[in-house]
Amino acid sequence: MSHSIWELQPENLRAECDPNELGFETTLDLTPMKAKVVAQERARHALEFGLGLKDPEYNIFVAGPRLSRRTETIKEYVSELAAQEPSPPDFLYVHNFKEPERPRALTLPAGRGRVFRSDMEELVASLRSRIPEVFESEDYTNEREALVRKFTQARNAILQELDTKASQEGFILNISQTGLMIFPGKDGKPLSEEELKALSEEERESLKQRSAALHEEMNEAIRKIRRMEKEFAEEEKKLDQNVALSVVGRYIEELVEKYHDQPAVVEYLREVETDILKNVDDFKRRPGAAGPFPFPVPEPSFTQYQVNVLVDNSGTRGAPVIVENNPNYTNLFGGIERRAQFGALVTDFTLIRPGSLHRANGGYLIIHVLDLLRWFFSYEALKRCLKEQEIKIEDLAEQLGFITTRTLQPQPIPLNIKVILIGDPYLHQLLYIYDEDFPKLFKIKAHFDSVMKRTPEHLKDFAAVVAAYCQEEKLLPMHKTGMARLIEYAQELTGHQRKLTLQLKEVLDIVKEANYWAKTNTHEVIFGSDIEKAIQEKTYRSDLPEEKLQEFIEEGMLFIETSGAVVGQINGLSVYALGDHVFARPSRITASYSLGKEGVVAIDREAQMAGNIHNKGVLILAGYLKSRFAQDKPLTLSASLTFEQSYGLVEGDSASAAELIALTSVLADVPLKQNIAITGSVSQRGEMQPIGGVNWKIEGFYKVCKARGLDGSHGVIIPKANVQDLMLKKEVVQAVQEGKFHIWAVGHVDEAIELLTGLPAGRRLPDGTWEPDTVNYRVDQTLRRLMETARELMKEEKEE
Repeated sequence: MSHSIWELQPENLRAECDPNELGFETTLDLTPMKAKVVAQERARHALEFGLGLKDPEYNIFVAGPRLSRRTETIKEYVSELAAQEPSPPDFLYVHNFKEPERPRALTLPAGRGRVFRSDMEELVASLRSRIPEVFESEDYTNEREALVRKFTQARNAILQELDTKASQEGFILNISQTGLMIFPGKDGKPLSEEELKALSEEERESLKQRSAALHEEMNEAIRKIRRMEKEFAEEEKKLDQNVALSVVGRYIEELVEKYHDQPAVVEYLREVETDILKNVDDFKRRPGAAGPFPFPVPEPSFTQYQVNVLVDNSGTRGAPVIVENNPNYTNLFGGIERRAQFGALVTDFTLIRPGSLHRANGGYLIIHVLDLLRWFFSYEALKRCLKEQEIKIEDLAEQLGFITTRTLQPQPIPLNIKVILIGDPYLHQLLYIYDEDFPKLFKIKAHFDSVMKRTPEHLKDFAAVVAAYCQEEKLLPMHKTGMARLIEYAQELTGHQRKLTLQLKEVLDIVKEANYWAKTNTHEVIFGSDIEKAIQEKTYRSDLPEEKLQEFIEEGMLFIETSGAVVGQINGLSVYALGDHVFARPSRITASYSLGKEGVVAIDREAQMAGNIHNKGVLILAGYLKSRFAQDKPLTLSASLTFEQSYGLVEGDSASAAELIALTSVLADVPLKQNIAITGSVSQRGEMQPIGGVNWKIEGFYKVCKARGLDGSHGVIIPKANVQDLMLKKEVVQAVQEGKFHIWAVGHVDEAIELLTGLPAGRRLPDGTWEPDTVNYRVDQTLRRLMETARELMKEEKEE
């Protein structure tokens, strides 16, 4: 059979984009893309539904690959929708006069929070000015003096009556700062000690009785005076309150009228009025300190009348859209700051600070789920807030028991928010399975695809996105040749002839780098050559490990043969993924066998240097051998396979076809061409199954062969299903076109065997045997010989 039926033509190796079919000369001729979600119908539909459904359980998880501009796209899309929604209210904290340790939360329409704060500041300033004036007025002075006069007269009358009675009884009433005292006297003078001793017993007894009676009356007088002082103090306080109320009431009523539509604010203002009247002395002017060393008397702070505008939405147009890049506990939920005062840390409600959850309240909060999961307490607290529909500002150190001092416990603020988490689809899967709260709170999954089909409509959108990016970033316009090369690059990233990548960040980075090279070359637009230069430079910055590996092959440090034929040895192809750079190089795979019962053994697996997928591939090829050659006899062989000079983990099943052919070669004693490499996974039926990284693998073997000199015999065998994935470099396509390099696509392992051996693989005949002088026939004969040898050995052992 001619091998040309499996050989691919140059037009099969790369899908090129014709610049003339794009329909424009430069991106200046295009209308920049306004849509924020490109070629993501599924994700866009989920977003529209999730954002439109205002339910606390229908939050959104945006799942998609990295570099797809998920965050920018979601923010722009949500911002456009949020601009049409009403602005949320302002959120405030004020002093709680009933429970000072629980500051009161207030809500006001957007913009009125700062107005209310100004109103309260003006109220305090006005009262600090007006109240002292009222208390210094003539009317107040007269009324207070009347009260004082009335009290003084009543007190003097009581004391006069007591003094008269004391005189009548022969006693003197002494009034001093320390109180009242009664002692015996005569003619207005106290009796001396000698005069008291000169009194008879009866006179002293009489004096004692009169003294006791007078002390009784004096105590009663003192009680009356104290009651009068208390009544005077109450009347004075009532007078002060009435006088203050004449001022305070007017200002408070003005505010009550202004905020009559806000019951919570009106209630707070009434409490403010009551507190001001209770502490009206704080508003009076205080006399300066007397004495030789006057110290200033500390002024009252009036902090209890301040307003802490936690979130001011006066400048917000529509609903807020907040992206939190560092969602630790304080950044997300706010906190309570402290200040040093006399060597201690103190706080009050004015030191309550908002978090991003407060700022996004009434709108949308966007968080990368991986950033959120790094802060365990943040994730748990966020779920708690979403379940309870309120935001509590709590001290994390107090919750963890790091501090025992009781701090403020602000009243919770009602929560109305749509949380949008952005992350990898695998994270969504893990959270959905292992976190019972996650499926209840994030019921919408907006799944971003990583590729889009190469349709005229999508090409138009792709070009419009690039045009918008050039305009936004103030880059040079892109020529049609540049756009054509960029489209091809998007296909190369996807590894598919009919698909483009949606990892737009990587594509647009190339546009920005090409803009630099275009300016360096004094171009007025970005040409295809500038895009090509940017791609080459990006590769050059990252491909040092690839060059080093190529040097090892060229210097003979890594044994790779690209000429001749060897039994039991084949060139497989391995991919090396280094994060910023991916490449492939041939790997020498060898096989050997002996008589035994172990079956097929992979040395890499035995050395624990192989992954599960590779091990599965080895088991599959063992199953293929059994199904093909062990229908009429048992397999009595011990075969070993290995990747020579492999010092790292071998993973994947893309070398299973190469391993099977190497084993077939050694069993059939048929040499394999070393100028041909092969990649592909094999099934138990021998079907060549598609693999990943086909372009890197072909280009990797091409570079090795090119370094040693292309002679027209070199090539690579790939699965037929991978033909649509070919986006080879133009250099490789050119070599194929010139007949220097070949690529074959096969559907069965027998076809690959014929290409590598030059012999027919052979078909099974109706009697179960194989066509003579074929590879499969030789394998069957070898296995039969091994079986007979094993039988003879067993017979000898039995006879012994």
